[in-house]
Amino acid sequence: MTELTLAAAQTAIAAALAYSREHKLAPMAFCILDARGVPKAYAAEDGTALRRYDIAHGKAYGALAMGVGSKTLGARAVERPHFISAVNGAIGGAMVPVAGGVLIRGADKSIIGCIGATGDTSDNDELAARAGLAAAGLMGDPS
Repeated sequence: MTELTLAAAQTAIAAALAYSREHKLAPMAFCILDARGVPKAYAAEDGTALRRYDIAHGKAYGALAMGVGSKTLGARAVERPHFISAVNGAIGGAMVPVAGGVLIRGADKSIIGCIGATGDTSDNDELAARAGLAAAGLMGDPS
């Protein structure tokens, strides 16, 4: 199993923030969790809303809990709302099932963490998260 390092997590967040500024997104926040769901790195730009940490964490944590990206969880919430609601209750309401939570895979394809992004539209959040991972040499899961 490949380990998610602090240096890689910080690089991913710095690159995601740079992508956000280059594309003139709203003030962004990014949270990276390791495979256990423990926060590895977090950053919020000046001007972000008060609870952006909770949203970024919820996108990442929900993806980790279910083993698929939060964009996929959003689609499942439309198809099976009762199931997603039940899962969210089971994990203490910590899931935010919309785009912006991208699983991070190691070289052996195991899940080594997840990045959660929030601040702009959910689709733009996801693009910024994926750009940050790519710039850090981390593999974002396609889900």
